[in-house]
This record gives sequence, C-alpha cells and structure tokens, in this order.
Amino acid sequence: MAVQIKDMTFDKVETGPVGVRVFQGAEYEKSPPVLIYFHSGAFLEEGRMDSDVATTLAQTGAIVVIPDVNAPLGGVFPKPLEVGFSIFSYLAQKRAGLGNRKSLLLLGGAEAGGNLAAAIAHKARDYRANELDGQVLLSPLLDPFMASASMQKAAAAGMRNRWSEGWSHYLSGGVCHPYAAPCTCSRQAGLAPALIVTSEDDPLRDETLAYSRKLSSSGVRVQEHIFPEGASWPSIYGAKCPMAANWQAGLTEQFESFVRSVTIQ
Repeated sequence: MAVQIKDMTFDKVETGPVGVRVFQGAEYEKSPPVLIYFHSGAFLEEGRMDSDVATTLAQTGAIVVIPDVNAPLGGVFPKPLEVGFSIFSYLAQKRAGLGNRKSLLLLGGAEAGGNLAAAIAHKARDYRANELDGQVLLSPLLDPFMASASMQKAAAAGMRNRWSEGWSHYLSGGVCHPYAAPCTCSRQAGLAPALIVTSEDDPLRDETLAYSRKLSSSGVRVQEHIFPEGASWPSIYGAKCPMAANWQAGLTEQFESFVRSVTIQ
C-alpha cells in the first residue's frame, strides 16, 4: 500500500505549537487506528520525523503521527513528556481531523521514543483514564543504569556511548521521577494493553523483556514478540547491523494482530 506523507502543525496543543509528520496509507478504513509515534535518537535529536517503522505501520491502514516533541521546550525531562502528553490529550479530545471518535488511539515509540510512550501511558492512566487504547513499545530505552546483560552488546552496535550521553542529557534537569524511567514505576496496574517488540541480538532486549514481565505480572495485557538474530531489528534506532533489515513483515503481522485484539477488547 502506498503511503501519503504530509507535514502539519498542531497549533492548539497546551504546551504550544508542535510540528508533526503524518504517515497515512492511501487505502484505509473509515475509522483507522491513530498511532502517536515518538522517534528514537537517544533523547538527543529533534526534528527527526522520518521513520521506516512509521511507513511500515501506515501500510497497514493506520495513521501514524510523529511529533517533534523536543523542539518546543527542549529535550530534558520532563519537557518532552509534557509536550507528548499534551499532544495525546489534544488528539484524545479533538482528533485534529485524523481518524474519528471511533478510531483507536495508540501511543508508540522506539528506543528513547519507547521510553516516552511508556511514560505517557502511565500519565494517561493517572490523568486521562480510558482514553488510551494501547501502547506499542519497540525496544524501549528504559533503564538509566544500563546494567543488563544484553547491554554488553551496545558497544559493538555503536550505541553504548550514545545512550550514556543521552541519559545524562535527559536527566540533567535534576528531576527524579518514575516517569523518566518507567521501569522504576512501582504501580503498573491499569495501564493500556501493550505490544512489546525486541530481538535476540538487541542490546535493549533484557530491559525490554523485564518491563514486559513487569506489566504482565501487574495484570496488563501484553503481546510480546522477539525477532531472531539476523532480522537487523536494532537498525530501527540506528544501531550497526551486519545484514539488511527484514523485520517489516513481522512487525506488520504483530501490529495488525495487536490492533485486532484491542478492537475486540
């Protein structure tokens, strides 16, 4: 399916105007799911709104919205969270011409964007209950201690120093709050259903799967998928991968299955 891409500005977001890029399949149902997708970039990048993941998911018929959350207030916690939550709240109320009131509203992201999506899902539970239908967490960067066994692969993937720098930047505001590192949140119950994806050769595998288990043990419905080595899954956030990416069909299948399950629920 061809994907149409357009740039917009959300002028009426509480934190101020935010530029967004919208990916939309040329063929879509009357009430397509709307996914607010936060890009990767180790908390360091702004203005990055192109995404192979967004294109892949839009080909399923979803509308994927990538906001430049760092631009309005900066990239230090809690500012990206405030912008991201304001965008979620705006779309929950207005939809901004994207989908309609029957459309599922989802949060998602990869790596640092997965952290932000998970944090906003917590805040949505706490402040806008029942307005979030699901969360799509793709190798979320959740643990500022970077101490998992799989993290030993980060240097070879060209990511260890970048993540260390990114965490230092994101937490440099001196604010200590569980939303900054959702894996530390003591209460996971009541969160929206989650699709959680990683791969066997992903440096973020262990913290991703630990978070998945934590959600499941709290009663959150989780659909988990682990790509085998060789799918070049870590390339979605810029890691070095020796082979060409071949995760697109698998991610499409998982996302479509997740949307169906959330719709039935």
